[in-house]
Amino acid sequence: MFNGKNKAITFSFDDGVTQDIRLIEIFNKYNLKATFNLNSELLGLDGEVRLDENTKARHMKVKPEDVKHIYQGHEVAVHTLTHPRLPEIEDDKEIIRQVEQDRLNLSKLADYDVVGMAYPCGGVNNDDRVAKIIKENTGVKYSRTITSNYGFDLQANLYRFNPTLHLFWEFDKMDELAVKFLEMEADKPQIFYIWGHAYEFDFKPELWDRFDKFCELISNKNDIFYGTNKEVLL
Repeated sequence: MFNGKNKAITFSFDDGVTQDIRLIEIFNKYNLKATFNLNSELLGLDGEVRLDENTKARHMKVKPEDVKHIYQGHEVAVHTLTHPRLPEIEDDKEIIRQVEQDRLNLSKLADYDVVGMAYPCGGVNNDDRVAKIIKENTGVKYSRTITSNYGFDLQANLYRFNPTLHLFWEFDKMDELAVKFLEMEADKPQIFYIWGHAYEFDFKPELWDRFDKFCELISNKNDIFYGTNKEVLL
């Protein structure tokens, strides 16, 4: 159970971009909690990401000195040092370095022991080998995949934890599952886990207001625990 409740909602956002600031304002407005997965060696870098040839968004990373302030009240977690696709790295030691050094760097910036993680990159970005290396050689205690399961049940393998869904690509499905989750009378622990990237809202700016309304809908329910990934999974 989650603080005596059978239902929990948690969010996870990758890359540590400046759009996180606006997103956190929404979360704080509705007393929601989220986890933000950062690449410590890329902090402060500026760039852009494209949805297609006509749609782009700024991809500016937050500055290292701002991490503690920006993410206060939420959770900072590992996303590797430089965002490689870990299963493609043959050297186990490099996988450990990418994960554990990022964890140590972020722990120093956040001023607490960072223990969470989200696998970087799309496609096949995790496997049993990588999960085993991380579990046995780092201080990470859970790691999120990008594989939607569209469900709420607890999972035994926290090192390949599948989220409920991705916010941007599955927004309509998210609305549908939110109604189901809110109406559910859970007789066992259930987790509604939503992930994404804050810059994706800039691809379709109308989603900012839509997400604000979504957060208002799901917030402040007496039978739901709202926590960071760490608070919910561990």
